[in-house]
Amino acid sequence: MFKGLFTALITPFKNGQIDTDVFVRLIEFQIDAGVDGLVVCGTTGESAVMTSKEYEQTVELCIKTVNKRVPVIVGTGSNDTQKTIANTCFAEKAGADGALIVTPYYNKPTQEGLFLHYRAVHDASKLPIVLYNVPGRTGVNISPETVSRLAHLTRIAAIKDATPDLMRPLRLRAAVEKKDFSILSGEDASIVAFLAHGGDGCISVTSNVAPALCVELHRAWAKKDWDRIAYLRDLLLPLHDAMFVESNPAPVKYAAAQLGFGDGSLRLPLCEISEKSKEVVLSALRVAGVLK
Repeated sequence: MFKGLFTALITPFKNGQIDTDVFVRLIEFQIDAGVDGLVVCGTTGESAVMTSKEYEQTVELCIKTVNKRVPVIVGTGSNDTQKTIANTCFAEKAGADGALIVTPYYNKPTQEGLFLHYRAVHDASKLPIVLYNVPGRTGVNISPETVSRLAHLTRIAAIKDATPDLMRPLRLRAAVEKKDFSILSGEDASIVAFLAHGGDGCISVTSNVAPALCVELHRAWAKKDWDRIAYLRDLLLPLHDAMFVESNPAPVKYAAAQLGFGDGSLRLPLCEISEKSKEVVLSALRVAGVLK
C-alpha cells in the first residue's frame, strides 16, 4: 500500500510557535519534487513536544494543504495505548491515509504486550497502520515473529524499520505472509541495500532538504538504472550522515533553515547543533549541490 519515498516532515517553529506559512511552503516543495507521500508529526516532526492543540492543528493543516495529491501518514503513537487510540481516531477523522505508530517507549513491553497494543489500536480505527520500529529511540525492538502475527490483522499495512540491521528486510519478508505488506526503511544512508534486500521504500529525513535527489534515486531504482543509482547513492551519503551528526531533527532543521524553511529552532530538550556540526551540515549540502 505504501511504497516509494515518503518525507518525514519537520515542523518549523518561529518565536516558539508553529510557523504555518513555512510548513505549507515545505509541503509544496516536497510535492513539487515528486515525493510519493508525506509523514506528519513523527519523530522528525517533534510531535512529542507539541501540545494536543498544536498536534491537531498541524495534522489538519498538512492534510488540507496536500488535498489528496499524495498520501499523508500521521504519527499517532505514544507509550500509552489509550492516547495512541485517541490520536489514531483523530487522524482518521481528519482524513489521513494511514497512521505511523511507534513501539511504546519507556514502558518496555514484551512482544506479547506489543502485539496487544497494536491490536487494540487496529480494532479502534479503520486507518491502515504502519508499525514503527526504532529501538535506538524506544529501547524496544519488535521481532519479525511479532510483525508476522500483526500482519494477519486486516489494517496492519506496513512497517517502518529504523535500524542499521540490513538483515531485517530479509527476515521480515520471510516472516510476513501478506503479499501487499510494505517494508519501509527509516535509515536513509542504507536505502539502496535495503531495497536490494526486499524493501519497498523509505520514510526519509534527508528528503526534507533534498527531495528531488531522493526521488530521483527511487525512480532510478524502479528503472534498474544501476549507474545512476550508484552515483546518487554516493552523492547523498555525506548528506545522509550529516542529518544524524546530532540527534534528529536538530541537524535537518538547521539544514532546512539554510534553504529558507524556518529558523531552525527546536524545542527543549533538543537544542541547536554545535558550530562543528553546522560545518558538517553545510559541507554536505554543498557537496550534494543543494546549497550553492
